[in-house]
Amino acid sequence: MGDARSDHPVDADDASDDPITDLETGFADLMRQGRIRLRNRARAVDPRLDPSNYPLIAMLASTDGSLPVSTLVAQLGLEKSTVSRQIDALVRLGLAERHADPHDARARLVSLTPTGRARVDHVADAAVADWRARLSEWDPEDIRTLTRLLNRLLVVDAEFEHDPA
Repeated sequence: MGDARSDHPVDADDASDDPITDLETGFADLMRQGRIRLRNRARAVDPRLDPSNYPLIAMLASTDGSLPVSTLVAQLGLEKSTVSRQIDALVRLGLAERHADPHDARARLVSLTPTGRARVDHVADAAVADWRARLSEWDPEDIRTLTRLLNRLLVVDAEFEHDPA
């Protein structure tokens, strides 16, 4: 595996006069690293799992039961046809299954299979252990501050209705 660290991270010596430009550069590096992590996590769940399906399987793992397809579509921000294809892929790999919704005959629910849950839980546990090791030298209050700021940014981003690009 390649090194996920940026070749040119923005640090205090490289910072520009514009903090927003530096933030955008930092996010670009973070997203690239995130894609690498997604790919590695997807492969750890199943070598045949497309990395683009990892957010779906992680969302399914975040609940003890089943989720309606409509909820998955809304929370992933994807088209229904895309989510349906991703669910099909997880079902073919034996990682997820569809169920009829007992409250709505037209709706379908999706859940992880026991095998899917075990694999995703193993990968998630390894990811947490990896973050603990990476941030072991950090002051816990710095981690809390970073988490608080990221959550604050997520709220602002969710409230921002259009993409300025």
